[in-house]
This record gives sequence, C-alpha cells and structure tokens, in this order.
Amino acid sequence: MFVVIGIMFSGIAFGYLFRKKTILQRFSNLIGWTVYLLLFSLGISVGNNREIICNLPALGGQALWLAFAGTLGSVWGAWIVYRNFFKNKS
Repeated sequence: MFVVIGIMFSGIAFGYLFRKKTILQRFSNLIGWTVYLLLFSLGISVGNNREIICNLPALGGQALWLAFAGTLGSVWGAWIVYRNFFKNKS
C-alpha cells in the first residue's frame, strides 16, 4: 500500500515540476483514455467474479446507504458552519 501511495505522490511531484512543459500537456488526452481503459478492465474483472456478482444486491444497498449518510452528514455540517460563521446576525 505504501508503494502505491509513494508512486502516486511521486507522480504528483513530477507533474508539478514539469507543469509548464508542452509535452505533458499533450499527454492529457492519452491519460484520459488510459483511465477509461483501466475502468473498463476493472469492470471486466468484477463481472468475471461470481462472488461479487452474487453479493451485488447487498453491496449495492450498503453503497446506497453510505452515499446517503455521507451526503446528509455533509449537508448538516455545512448548515452548521453557515449558521455559526456566515449568517448575518441582525
């Protein structure tokens, strides 16, 4: 796991150092298509895994609940911050 995080941060540093170079700007389209290809490959891998497919309804329910709870918590937190720091007190 540390290797993956290290590679990611080294890529961020590389991109930051060479952000003005035109060669990196030309790669943006290629990088987008590479990400699409990786997501497609991940979908094929998940589709071939019988255990994931059989448990998809339960996994989908958990994902829906987590998304709803996360959104609700974010809205609630933003409302508290707005009420305490940004609302005009008359």
